[in-house]
Amino acid sequence: MTTLLETRYRAVLRLLPAYYREEREEEMVEVFLWDVDRDTQDQSRPTLGEIASVAALAVRSRLAAAGAPRPYALLGSAVRHFALFAVLLQAAAAVVDRIMNLTWASTHGARQWEMFLSGFTGRGAPLGAVAVAQWVLPLLWTVGFFALVHDRRRLARTAVLLAALPTLWPLLEPLVSQWAPSEPWFAVAGALLAWLPALALCAAFHRDAPPAALPAGTPGLLFTACSVVMGGSLVLLPALADAAWAPATCFVLGALGWLLLRARRADAASTGCGAVALAALGLLLLALRVAALLPWLGVPLPVAFVGGALAQTAALTLLVVALVLVARRDLAAR
Repeated sequence: MTTLLETRYRAVLRLLPAYYREEREEEMVEVFLWDVDRDTQDQSRPTLGEIASVAALAVRSRLAAAGAPRPYALLGSAVRHFALFAVLLQAAAAVVDRIMNLTWASTHGARQWEMFLSGFTGRGAPLGAVAVAQWVLPLLWTVGFFALVHDRRRLARTAVLLAALPTLWPLLEPLVSQWAPSEPWFAVAGALLAWLPALALCAAFHRDAPPAALPAGTPGLLFTACSVVMGGSLVLLPALADAAWAPATCFVLGALGWLLLRARRADAASTGCGAVALAALGLLLLALRVAALLPWLGVPLPVAFVGGALAQTAALTLLVVALVLVARRDLAAR
């Protein structure tokens, strides 16, 4: 006779995908009920720890690796590629932004340097500490990227979660200060661009997942290439630069390079998960690009700035469409 506790455990196990339940459900129920007296099972419930462990297993089994049913293995691979590409982009963007800020502040006179320092010291100790955290913590994207590609997963998870924290401040600042929210859509897009890759990394690079693998080159080479492209886009076209310009430019060139590399590979269909990942990252950058442009609508601006932003928006849109088509064709061929 089925007890109430067994029924409750089976309800919790429904969080797991069907293929996993078919293989392991009876064994797991037996383990859960092993040391529980049958006379008390109708008055007992699964503990929060047990529910949490099943929920974590549900994530792992859906973001699966080799050996799982094809849809789950493909989903896991796509999410891991998305996390890897997005963390690389964030790492290069954080380093380049801070190098450019320091270079500008230190080479344009004492007044410019004082303005730079006043961002940390001019609003009191609490807000000064927030400003320091906003400046320093994003550098941990770089730690997270190199930890991930060297299979230091715990360090990578910790680093990216800390690096993403500053993106929450623009959303929380109006609740704890007198400052009115500025550019809320851009703040939301920036938070999504940070937190979705961070959470994807934490969920998809579980203990059963394979190590992170780059499509080409070494981690240092790719990181340097992304940094050079972003820095070059800011130096060569300063009139077009806003907060979305450099990472979007890097993505456009990187995605084009990936498509060219894919066209030369004999096993092109095996890159379908990479196309899905790049399409998802492109959508986030497209949202950031549009959100960065919205506050300037109706404001007289140089034609070059508006034209550059619109051209970049069009390039992102076309690339996302192309990547979606490539992904659909490749996945159908597998």
